[in-house]
Amino acid sequence: MGYDLINVRPIAGALGAEIEGVDMSRPLGNQAFKEVHDALMAHQVIFFRDQDISPADHVAFGRQFGTLHIHPYSPSLPEQPEVLILKSSKANRYSANAWHSDVTYQEEPPLGSILLAREVPAYGGDTMWANMYDAYEALSPPMKRYLEGMKARNTAGQANFEKFYEKMSEREREEMRARRTAEEGFEHPIVRTHPVTGRKALYVNSIFTRKIVGVSGKESRAVLDYLFDHLKKPEFTCRFRWEKGSVAFWDNRCTQHYAIADYGDETRLMHRVTLCGDRPA
Repeated sequence: MGYDLINVRPIAGALGAEIEGVDMSRPLGNQAFKEVHDALMAHQVIFFRDQDISPADHVAFGRQFGTLHIHPYSPSLPEQPEVLILKSSKANRYSANAWHSDVTYQEEPPLGSILLAREVPAYGGDTMWANMYDAYEALSPPMKRYLEGMKARNTAGQANFEKFYEKMSEREREEMRARRTAEEGFEHPIVRTHPVTGRKALYVNSIFTRKIVGVSGKESRAVLDYLFDHLKKPEFTCRFRWEKGSVAFWDNRCTQHYAIADYGDETRLMHRVTLCGDRPA
């Protein structure tokens, strides 16, 4: 694949590439947009360095790729509600340190996310991504036949939200509990077909996927545990070291990610905008 306006440098064999030639504070032209989009489709997660951008710039860049998603629970910037705040430290680590796709308990999970590093520790705090095309393709033929056409229920579990409660008023806590009680989650295909590439990808994750539909609880647990273990093989992954001003843009439909919580007493502050997706098929 040729690129005229950007430079694309793969960082691992499975997925991931660094992109040079993009200034996110300025709109992309038609050709640059096409090249960035093509790189995302080819590499599944793409990275940019030295992006000195405002929250408004961040939102404007994201909107070039689609409608922006507003997270139902996580905190965001008051003046820019599309910008999710992900702040963590040794004493306050978020549950992203587990392999997952974002918000799969919703009917239309996000297309992807654009994550910007505002503050990073001197070392540690890397993020890993895994290629779910490769994870699917590496399954045995009998397992592929077993999973064909099957669905699993994805729900928002209690453990994922306890970390937010201490920062809320009692009224806000009650409102969150009421919203979550009303959300029973959604059933999504265990193997989804990417709407752009047409490739099949494994689509279950350890944070939100609870049970395979139509089988016993014991069978479901055994199969899901196998898939959760399978998809995190190192040969499916890449790893990115953050610097201030670094950006990761990933396709949530065919990747999973894991935020490594191995930093010391320093703070890690990230801002994220998320693109709305569609119903997995």
